[in-house]
Amino acid sequence: MKNRILKGAAASLVILTTLAFTSLNKEVNIKESKVTWKGEKVTGSHTGTIQLKEGHFIVEDGNPVGGEFVMDMTSLISTDLSGENKGKLEGHLKSDDFFGVEKYPTSKLVITSISKKADGVYGAVGDLTIKNKTNKVTFDLNWKENSASTSLSIDRSKYDVRYGSGSFFDNLGDKTIYDNFDLAVDLKF
Repeated sequence: MKNRILKGAAASLVILTTLAFTSLNKEVNIKESKVTWKGEKVTGSHTGTIQLKEGHFIVEDGNPVGGEFVMDMTSLISTDLSGENKGKLEGHLKSDDFFGVEKYPTSKLVITSISKKADGVYGAVGDLTIKNKTNKVTFDLNWKENSASTSLSIDRSKYDVRYGSGSFFDNLGDKTIYDNFDLAVDLKF
């Protein structure tokens, strides 16, 4: 009888432990999610979008603890221009001068750690890979039950995106393109 009780108690403990720490992948709805970018130069700025190819968060007990997101670099478009100028900018951004999408059609963010900062706000650390170069990024993640959002500033020079960069070329004057570009990410689940 004692063995049955112990077995039953041990089984209950295992069930309770399993229920207490549930982990799941929360898939991002890529059609409903939006990633916008903004790049600036001395004489102005450009804005656009890029599509997610796939993405998910790892969630434990309702809190994000990690995740992985793949961006489709071939989907990069400008939203502030039209016609011939739009086509020229998009072609240039997709060329080897910038993101080389023929050779590097995707970029990836792998969130390696997340810690709660406040109610609904998490500090995240991840590995961002662009053009086969990986660097650590940190950002705040705003987390809700059915959505997440963040803003990131990325230093393109760390990913071998050097065109028009004052960090690599002298005497660019008003042709200088700033190294940092901004991403605004709104994810839906």
